[in-house]
Amino acid sequence: MGLRNFFDRIEPNFVNGGRYEKYFPVYEMIETILYTGKQVTKAAPHARSFVDMKRIMTYVVISTIPCILWALYNTGYQANTALAALGETSYDGWRIWLLQAMGIGLNANSVFANMTHGLMYFLPIYITTLVAGGIWEVFFATVRGHEVNEGFLVTSMLFVLTLPASIPLWQVALGISFGVVLGKEVFGGTGKNFLNPALTGRAFLYFAYPAYMSGDTIWTPVDGFSGATALGISASEGVQALAANGITWWDAFFGNMQGSLGETSTFACLIGLAFLLATRIANYRMVVGCLAGMVGFSLLLNWIGSDSNPMFAMPWYWHLVVGSYMFGLCFMVTEPVSASHTNLGRYFYGALIGFMAVMIRVLNPAFPEGMMLAILFANIFAPLIDYFVVQANIKRRALRHA
Repeated sequence: MGLRNFFDRIEPNFVNGGRYEKYFPVYEMIETILYTGKQVTKAAPHARSFVDMKRIMTYVVISTIPCILWALYNTGYQANTALAALGETSYDGWRIWLLQAMGIGLNANSVFANMTHGLMYFLPIYITTLVAGGIWEVFFATVRGHEVNEGFLVTSMLFVLTLPASIPLWQVALGISFGVVLGKEVFGGTGKNFLNPALTGRAFLYFAYPAYMSGDTIWTPVDGFSGATALGISASEGVQALAANGITWWDAFFGNMQGSLGETSTFACLIGLAFLLATRIANYRMVVGCLAGMVGFSLLLNWIGSDSNPMFAMPWYWHLVVGSYMFGLCFMVTEPVSASHTNLGRYFYGALIGFMAVMIRVLNPAFPEGMMLAILFANIFAPLIDYFVVQANIKRRALRHA
């Protein structure tokens, strides 16, 4: 109660006419992190619900916890395994020094050692994202006199989980700045953007600094270690080569392989998706559409076949577990702001993403991963999809009453 009284006492300084009114967004941001907002509707015709923006964003962040935990473990496991293979005594750095000084070590068979090592990569990236992106959020909120929206918490977490653990921190700051400013704020902020901000920032880094976002040397943060992702192996040698490289379908399903921080585990993503569907934050129509588009086009390509392109033979159940397909399906496709808003349109929107993801993976040799580009492409066409759905409804009703 003492903290609540403190906020109530200083609030007059930040409202209109107060001494620090231009800093109200900063005050409001801190207060709403700790307490539920006091502004509620009291009379008709407003609809009242306990589900506000803060609660929605909190649910989405909670849904990413399984992916975060797996990101910590898998990043540490991949790093410790690589160090053991190369000879860990020849490597130094503050992370290894700290692990040794704390008596934790670099044992890849220790869950605690793996989690701690992974945390030492995850935490700097996340802190950098929060600081760099938060500065832009507060800046735009202060200039516009608006509150700082909780949507950035979701954007920051999703952005971090799409990055490789080896990415330089200055690129992290640059990528989230691009995503927040040009992917959201220039259009008016949360709720007015037509592109997913987290994917916009990642796409910028992918095209601006491809050496740090693709290839065989970036996925395990150990200098001198090289290893291709499951999708990279499939693109060059075919899906049958995964077994020869020690990757089974179950390894891919649970995420015991190289990849971006939070994208490797289909199992962790499914837990998050189940939570979002149960709380009705995610719309099942987009999920169904995306799965249908992916499965349908995969089966078509399997039937067509190719002597020169091994990706034609990849079954749909492998498309499901490799690359960022499942992460994108659970957390990006279901993002409501940049998606279609009509029920029928959501099916088409999801199907377009599933179709485009497989098409880019299989038919475009320059991009072994297609989910990111497919979602951004569908974001652009979401308003057009809704337009045609609405027009079709108008015509159908007009004929009914003719």
